[in-house]
Amino acid sequence: MIAGMTRLRPILMTTLTTVLSMVPMALAYGEGTEMMQSMALVIIGGLVSSTILTLFLIPTFYILFNRNRGIKAEEAEFEEGFGPGSENPVK
Repeated sequence: MIAGMTRLRPILMTTLTTVLSMVPMALAYGEGTEMMQSMALVIIGGLVSSTILTLFLIPTFYILFNRNRGIKAEEAEFEEGFGPGSENPVK
């Protein structure tokens, strides 16, 4: 959690700098700009989509999968500690 908070600002700064520097190239028109324009659009789309995946989607999946694993681990500990033949330590 702390690592995500400390790394958020540099990730966003780098992404926004690159995307904003590609905007003039993506909006350029004229002779010989066909190849550069399409390359700029691909770079912008790739950076935006990978940033969204990295910052939002991957952590969400991690939380969802880790939450299920944590519940199963607690159930296993409960069954081991209070199963048949074991003594309840809380009285």
